[in-house]
Amino acid sequence: MGLLSSYRLRWHRRRLLIRAWLSRRDMTLVADRSAGQAEDAIFAFTTLRNEKIRLPYFLRYYRDLGVNHFFMVDNGSTDGSLEYLRDQPDVSLWQTGASYKKSRFGMDWLSHLLRRYGHGHWCLTVDPDEFFVYPFCETRPIRALTDWLDTTQIRTFAAMLLDMYPKGPITDQAYREGQDPFEIAQWFDSGNYQISRNRAYGNLWIQGGPRTRIFFDETPKKAPALNKIPLVKWHRSYAYISSTHMMLPRGLNLAFDEWGGEKASGVLLHAKFLDTFAAKAVEELTRGQHYAASAEYKAYQEGLSNHPEVWCKWSEKYINWRQLEILGLMSKGNWA
Repeated sequence: MGLLSSYRLRWHRRRLLIRAWLSRRDMTLVADRSAGQAEDAIFAFTTLRNEKIRLPYFLRYYRDLGVNHFFMVDNGSTDGSLEYLRDQPDVSLWQTGASYKKSRFGMDWLSHLLRRYGHGHWCLTVDPDEFFVYPFCETRPIRALTDWLDTTQIRTFAAMLLDMYPKGPITDQAYREGQDPFEIAQWFDSGNYQISRNRAYGNLWIQGGPRTRIFFDETPKKAPALNKIPLVKWHRSYAYISSTHMMLPRGLNLAFDEWGGEKASGVLLHAKFLDTFAAKAVEELTRGQHYAASAEYKAYQEGLSNHPEVWCKWSEKYINWRQLEILGLMSKGNWA
């Protein structure tokens, strides 16, 4: 990379950090319970709106993995999410009625909290419908992973977003509050993924799966990105650029591979396609707070009317992380 490009990226990162600092004025503190956290505590950071039905299982899942504390920003929920989170002893909570779109889709708010609270900690940044799966996750807590990453001096851990869905129309099975969503959404696309290299930032760009197959079949290059870097040993000088898809400094994006070798990686099981999805798509389309004038949700609404069933004859039923590694969707790298 040339000196001019490096200079531009440094200034871009500085602007992102300034935006994050200014965004603190958008948020009102509801409860800060972060005092007394250990130096090696593992944190989770989340932005949400109207996700109460998902929150009990979301918190239980990550508590069971070994997350010590949650930092959450509620963006104007009206379904009781704020009240529910306010009562959780391991949640520090902020609320805001500011524009999700103008905050870089919530990333300015989370970047401020990451900078203020996450420095020196392993931080997991996920949405309420994303569930982190890593090698040996059924038998080893997340601290085993972060300890190994510390030992090997790896600062970021990548995960591919894997869309999960039920067999049959997604409206056929009702999702209950607190239920494991993968009792319903048990299937995924085992292939149908395209990978390219982002030259500017050095990260892999992954697209495909059922959202490309159904909702962006005619414009696959406009399909949502599936590459994410959710787990980071945070430093106050870091910044996410586009959601958690890529970061600055640029070297943090070498999370799937480096110098031609495969690195350990995980998967984010994405529980979007439940019976709640259609109503959520309508709500977000009405709000118009998502990327490119909510074009993604326009595609969802149109696609659902033509394809109420995401499952197809090539779909594969989820078993465990080893199955995903065999399929090439994640890797344990050299972690034994």
